[in-house]
Amino acid sequence: MKILVVDDEDLIREVIKEYLQLEDFVVDEAINGEDAVNKCKANDYDLIIMDIMMPKKDGYQACKEIKGFKDIPFIMLSARGEEYDKLIGFDLGIDDYVTKPFSPKEVVARVKAVLKRTNGEDDKYIFGGLVIDDKAHEVYVDKKLINLTPKEYDLLKYFVTNKNIALSREKLLAAIWGYAFYGDDRTVDTHIKTLRNSLGKYRDLIKTVRGMGYKFEYKEKD
Repeated sequence: MKILVVDDEDLIREVIKEYLQLEDFVVDEAINGEDAVNKCKANDYDLIIMDIMMPKKDGYQACKEIKGFKDIPFIMLSARGEEYDKLIGFDLGIDDYVTKPFSPKEVVARVKAVLKRTNGEDDKYIFGGLVIDDKAHEVYVDKKLINLTPKEYDLLKYFVTNKNIALSREKLLAAIWGYAFYGDDRTVDTHIKTLRNSLGKYRDLIKTVRGMGYKFEYKEKD
């Protein structure tokens, strides 16, 4: 699959490109929104990763123009995490939003998740006997349906779509409860505790990252 990475910072493009190529993606680069529009007119891409704040033509303008002639999934990058910025992007039809600074592994995970959704693949996440059926909004442990609260389900879904990535409590708060939620670390810890209890013998898939937060860790068997 071919991905276009758009950012006016060379280092950011290079890092994202390197990690995507490790996952066998073909990567093209653009240095600003205007360059991205021109490349999209001349080439076909499966997904675009685009920064918002760029010279000549910002990410919002470029996204709107590109979507006017091609239906391509978008992941937007921004140093700003305000809800207003996200709403603008989602109104334009973007598929995901990543706030700088970010982990390159997280970007790759989000790329895979967006491509999976847009390609109409079955929304099931399977980790041994733990199965998350996202279409049915159901979770099974060794074929037995377990009951999760909406927030516990959202938390588990966020973990599995960011598999093997260390996530801070602050990031989990922002992703699950939203930037407008005035909570604290205990909110995350309490939900992690009840989620682990619900997962039974698979509770240890959610690892504690000392001094930071948590990570859903699962290694495929050979």
